[in-house]
Amino acid sequence: MTVRVLLEVDAKPGAGDELVAFFRSILTDTRGFDGCRSVDTLRNGDDADNVVLVEVWESRAHYEKYLAWRQEKGTVERLMEIAAAPPNIRYFDLTDA
Repeated sequence: MTVRVLLEVDAKPGAGDELVAFFRSILTDTRGFDGCRSVDTLRNGDDADNVVLVEVWESRAHYEKYLAWRQEKGTVERLMEIAAAPPNIRYFDLTDA
């Protein structure tokens, strides 16, 4: 069953453009990673330093494998150089409502 992942990042004050550029530079690989169905990047219209990735994955296990790969490559460490705090990652399942 697919899972929706919301990854929210607050950049350091004034670093919103750098955060968006960072995501732009890595998301081609993300979109090509096994299990990734889609990734959309949203920037908060009221806070330019707040960015949310809305991701659809074949399963949570696929996402967790991807996240481990990103950690191994040092991508998470690079993200933390731009971020004001660790990203907030939430997992959602589609309902029949």
